[in-house]
Amino acid sequence: MHIIDVIVWLFIGVMVAASIVFRKLTVAGALTGGCLAALLYKGAGVTGIIMLGAFFVAGSVVTALGRSKKEQLGVAEKNKGQRTAWQVLANGGVAGLAALLAWLKPEQAPLWQLAAAASLASASADTLSSELGSVYGRSFYNILTFKKDTCGLDGVVSLEGTLCGIAGSMLIAAIYLVAYKHFVFSCWIVLAGFAGNLADSVLGASLERKGWLKNDQVNLLNTIIAAVTGLCGYWLFTHPAAT
Repeated sequence: MHIIDVIVWLFIGVMVAASIVFRKLTVAGALTGGCLAALLYKGAGVTGIIMLGAFFVAGSVVTALGRSKKEQLGVAEKNKGQRTAWQVLANGGVAGLAALLAWLKPEQAPLWQLAAAASLASASADTLSSELGSVYGRSFYNILTFKKDTCGLDGVVSLEGTLCGIAGSMLIAAIYLVAYKHFVFSCWIVLAGFAGNLADSVLGASLERKGWLKNDQVNLLNTIIAAVTGLCGYWLFTHPAAT
């Protein structure tokens, strides 16, 4: 085992323990997150760990930000934002699966690494847009009707929240760009994050409000949509139209 492997495994262990001690994740959530981190390391190397870590840190920070206002509005996360195993899988499960495929099929690694980054971009966009939008948003609209609606309801968006969501996608894309030096794919990651976040709002305003889907299911679907968008970007770049 190389020294870098030892350092990474120790880092993952420390982060799992810290997330339990500081109550960012439940015990099951932390162990699940550790497994996802291991898969991302095997499939995308240190870059995978950094992308997952950036999403987790950014999500934890914005969840705690403006908590008093969120509590007044009734939109604050339960248990002070402590995530469960199901919530971890809903946000990072697709990225973990893509990383597993990159590990098992190294000849297709760039394809699945892009899909993993795209799904994390969507999860990051969703978290930042909802958490910061409720704090800094001024006007809120139903994504389907574009009529003014109540902050915190499923499918309600704001301009400020949407911009914060794009920034969340750009965070993951920037890490990908530094690691892989691929500008076009980085742009697709931002697009995928935006598409996934938009889909999250549409699903929230329609199926989730009707009780047909739960929040974790919507989160899972938005990361799947983002991953598929990333895969489409890879296919379009590697299979240019014949001229």
